[in-house]
Amino acid sequence: MTGLFEMILGRKRVLVKENERVIALNKGQILGIFGPGMHWMPNTRNSLEIARYDLSTPAFNSLYEKPLFDKLPDVAERNLAVFRTGPSEVAVIERDGAIHAVLMPNQKLIVWKDAGPWSETRIDVSGDLSVAPALMRRLAQARHAAAISSYVVNEGQVGLLFIDGAQAGILSAGVHGFWNVGKAFQVKVIDLKWQSLDVTGQELLTRDRVTIRINISAEYRVTDPVKVVTVVKDFSDALYRALQFVFRHTLGSLTLDQILERKVTINAEAAEKVRIDMAAIGIEVAGIELKDVILPGEMREILNQVVAAEKQAEANVIRRREETNATRSLLNTAKVMAENPVMLRLKELEALETIAGKVGHLTIHNGTGGLMNDIINLRD
Repeated sequence: MTGLFEMILGRKRVLVKENERVIALNKGQILGIFGPGMHWMPNTRNSLEIARYDLSTPAFNSLYEKPLFDKLPDVAERNLAVFRTGPSEVAVIERDGAIHAVLMPNQKLIVWKDAGPWSETRIDVSGDLSVAPALMRRLAQARHAAAISSYVVNEGQVGLLFIDGAQAGILSAGVHGFWNVGKAFQVKVIDLKWQSLDVTGQELLTRDRVTIRINISAEYRVTDPVKVVTVVKDFSDALYRALQFVFRHTLGSLTLDQILERKVTINAEAAEKVRIDMAAIGIEVAGIELKDVILPGEMREILNQVVAAEKQAEANVIRRREETNATRSLLNTAKVMAENPVMLRLKELEALETIAGKVGHLTIHNGTGGLMNDIINLRD
C-alpha cells in the first residue's frame, strides 16, 4: 500500500538515522544533505539516488564533493568542515580534544561537522621545523608519529642537525622531533666525555734495525663538535694516524736498549705537535703513553739469555765476596788465638762441651791434667 501511494505521488520516504547523513540526487542532480528523520523525496520513475554516510567515519570522501560545494555551498558549509594547509603550513586537527589527523603542506581534509566538535592548530614550518616535546608525545600516543622524525641525544652528548645536507643547529641532551615536510634530516651524535683511544700492534724499526711492535694509548675529548664533523671526515681516524706518526718519529730514532731504558717516555715536542694538530680540529688530547713494547720471539730469547748471564755474574760476585769475608774472619780469629793461649783453651772447652753433650762416653788421650779434670767434672 505504501509503495503504491509513493508511486502515485511520485515520491519516496527515506529514513535517516542519528548516526547517518544522506546525500540525495534526483535525475542526477543533488538535492541536498539530509539529517536524522523521515524525508519525502521526489522519485519520478525511480529517478532518486541515495548516498549514505556513517558519522563513525568522520572524513567526508564522496564523488559528489565538488558539485556539492559548487552548487550548494551553503548546505556544504552547514554540514561539512574543510581544513586546508598552505605550502609552508602543518595543521593538527583535533576531534573532541584528541588528535584526529595531521595535515602536511598542501593537504586538505573534509569532515562532518556533526562528528565533532573539531579544532585546528596551524604551525608555520617555513623556518623552524622543530616539534614541541608535549605535542610530540601526543602525536606518538595518537599513532601519528610518522608525521615527525625523532632523535634521542643522551647526557654527555650533543647532536649536530643537518637539513638537506646543511648544518642547521646543535641539539642538547633530550628527545628532539622535526616535521617531515619533504626535507632530509640527519643528526650526528658526538660524545663529549673523556675517551681512550688504543693504537695496537704497530710495527716499527729501531735505529739499530730491530723490528718491534708497540701499543699506544691516548686520552681525549671533543671540545668543538662542529669542527670535528666539518673539518675532517673521521676525527678518531685523524687522531689514530697522528699517534702513529708521533711514535714512529720518536721511537724510530732510538736503539732498542734506549727504548727499554726510557720505559714509556716519548718526545715532548712530538707529543705537543699532536695536541696542537688535534686542537685545530676540535679535540683536546691529555695523556699520551706507550703501553707495551713487544719483541720478536728470537729477540726475547736473546734478551732472556743476557739477563740470565747478568744475574749469574752478580750471584758469583756475591758468593766470592761472602767467601772472602768468611776467610778474613777465620784469619782474624786464628791471630787472636795465637796471641792469647787462654782464648785457645776456652775454644777447646767449648768444643769438648758440645761433643760431651752428644755422646754417652768420652775418652781423652791428650791434654793437661787440669783441663781433663775440668771436662770430667763438666760431664758429671
